[in-house]
Parts: sequence; structure tokens; C-alpha cells
Amino acid sequence: MHSWQSKGSGGDVPSGRVEISDVRVAFGDTDVLYGVNFDVAPGEIVALLGPSGCGKTTLLRSIAGLERIAGGTISLNGKEVATNRQHVRPEARLVGMVFQDWALFPHMTVEENVAYGLSRSANKDEQVAEVLALVGLDGLGHRMPSTLSGGQQQRVALARALAPKPSVLLLDEPFSNLDTGLRVQVRAEVHALLSGLGVTAVFVTHDQEEAFILGDRVAVMRDGSIEQFGTPSEIYEHPSSAWVAEFVGDANFLRGDATGMSAMTPIGEVSLSESHVGEVDVLLRPEHMTVVESESGNGVVSNVEYYGHDHMVQVDIDAGGRLAARISGNPGVHRGQRVSLTSDGTSCLAFSAG
Repeated sequence: MHSWQSKGSGGDVPSGRVEISDVRVAFGDTDVLYGVNFDVAPGEIVALLGPSGCGKTTLLRSIAGLERIAGGTISLNGKEVATNRQHVRPEARLVGMVFQDWALFPHMTVEENVAYGLSRSANKDEQVAEVLALVGLDGLGHRMPSTLSGGQQQRVALARALAPKPSVLLLDEPFSNLDTGLRVQVRAEVHALLSGLGVTAVFVTHDQEEAFILGDRVAVMRDGSIEQFGTPSEIYEHPSSAWVAEFVGDANFLRGDATGMSAMTPIGEVSLSESHVGEVDVLLRPEHMTVVESESGNGVVSNVEYYGHDHMVQVDIDAGGRLAARISGNPGVHRGQRVSLTSDGTSCLAFSAG
């Protein structure tokens, strides 16, 4: 892909700031967003991650100006654009949007689609050519969208959103219509492009892997509010709740009896990252488990899943329940084998037992 410099590095692409303060959105008598707070720094990429129906697309549309908010404040580049009394029109917010279905005009060529949001100017054709080159579509401007592959159509939608050089780019599940292999390729290209430009971006996804790969920070949403907002490593390693821990990765939970910095569980003693007393639910990530063959072990292997770079070993433990262990290389165990499943000694998070 071609280089297109941002303001911060000598070009003319503006980088915006997004500030969301106590935002509430209601459809009729039904509240959809409840007091949402988060910010996006200039040049930062933030992922809105959550299950279907949690309000992430509504939040994105509210930033764009496609939904009115019932309370709170949305500010772009230090200027209020939405309150319960004020609503700046979408076209006046200097934001670009890439929709889930790309929303290309089927009767227009690629060039005409990209030029649609540009004001009339002497160098309009140059602007279109520049942004098409930027997304790797040189020479395809005369084509109709229907003659392009899914990945190329997605790039046209991205080019159209970038052409006016918005201060903030908003993307609503932009890769969901692509096949798995193409999805990985295109999202890597888009990530490199946005990072290289220094464009401020907010994108919606329900895919934890996608959020962690693309997002500098991730806002995990649940039932209309943000459960946790932080870097991918913060959210994975220090989830704010058991729900977040399960949503952002594979998680084993074991009931334990804590006495300070350790807890006794059905698979033995487990070190804790914080002091607890009494009943707790201990979080053990699969990569923090060990499995070895043992006739006097505490469980039986129910399945071994091969992923190339590692194996996931499922173990039905004698105390009841199924736990997963992620093992690099050959796990050395097979289905139906009795094994000993233990913690590898990593200090684990624990939550008060519910």
C-alpha cells in the first residue's frame, strides 16, 4: 500500500479526539445505552467489543450523528456535537463511516463511489486517484462494484470514507462479510494503513481476536454500558469481572477456599495474584495449566484439539466439570487417558464466589 502522511508527520490528514461523557440513548421507553464514558486520543484505534445487542453499533452511530442521544455529551476535536439539546448533523462532524455491508452505490463506478462525498474542486480527480492508490486499487476506478471481489469492495468503502480526510473514522464490523482467509489479510492491511496514517478510528466488532489485534485500546460492552476499557493485555490479564474474563478468552473457573495468597481447589493449591479469604472463583487460563499422564490423576482426557501451533486438551475432572489446558507442541496425552491436571504456578485472579 502507498504512504499517505498524517498531519503529525508532515501531511494533511487531521487526527481527531473523541470524548464520550455519560452518554445515554433510548429508543422510545427502552434505554439502549446507560451512562457510557470513554475517550479516544488523536491517532488511536479503539475497538468496541461486545455480544450482539449490547449497544456497540448504537454508540458508533451516535458518534456519527445517525442517532440522537438522550443524555450526556459527545465531543469531537474539543467541540460538543451532541447533547440532549444539541445535535450537529452528521455531515458537519468531519467523520467518515464504513458500514457493515459497505453500502456502495451499485450504479456508480469505483471512482464515482469514492468521489461521492467530496466537494467540487479542481483537484477532485487527483484526490480520488490518490486515495484509490492508498488502498491498493490503482487502475480499478472505472470498474463497477459488482465486478470486484469482496475484499476490493471493502477497500472501496474504506477509500470513500477516507477521501474527505475525516478527523475520525468509524467502522461498523467492516470485515464481517469477508471469508476467513480474506478477512485476516484485509484487516492486517487496514490496520497497517490506519496506523501509518495516524487516523483516529473507532470500530465495532464481536470478535475478541479482531479487537485485540486492531485496537490500541478496547471497550468491552455489555447490556448498554462499558464493563472495562483498557489495552488488550490489561483486559486479558486483569479482567474487571468474571464475565469479561470469559468473554475475552478461554477461561477455566474453579471454586476454591482462599487463605491469603493461595486457594485450595479441586485440582490442588493455586497461587493468587491478590489476597483473599473464604470462597472464591479462581480464573485459570488454559495456558496456565499442565497435563501429565498419571494413573492416580484427577481427571480423564475427553478430547484433544490440534491447532498447529498448540493443542487444547479437554479434561473431565473427578470433582465434576470440564477444564481446558493449552499445550505447546505434542501434549503427550490422548482421549480416554487418566491424567493429572494442575496449575503451572502462575498467580491467578480470583473473584468473590457468587
